[in-house]
Amino acid sequence: MSQVSTTFVQPRAARLQIVARIGAAVLGGYAFAWGFVAAGASLMFAAGMGFHDAEFLASLLGVLAFLVVFLWAIATKRPWWAWLGLLGAGGLLAGVASLVQAALL
Repeated sequence: MSQVSTTFVQPRAARLQIVARIGAAVLGGYAFAWGFVAAGASLMFAAGMGFHDAEFLASLLGVLAFLVVFLWAIATKRPWWAWLGLLGAGGLLAGVASLVQAALL
């Protein structure tokens, strides 16, 4: 006797949307967290905190920020919005970090 397969085959569009969400969560989340850490460390150092203390605190907060944006990117309705938001915000934060670092030198 043959058994009926109970596995559900997802349509191609659904699989691509899952891949887009995972990509946005991992790559976009990394870009956002990188910008967040760079901006946070440079702003805290500019405010008078010691460099290593600012770097450590920004890194700790960056891990939490990565977790939050990772979960947001998975939960959002539109994966393109996650890509746009995370890469745009990460670029903006990296730009702020560059401006602050240039002002300090």
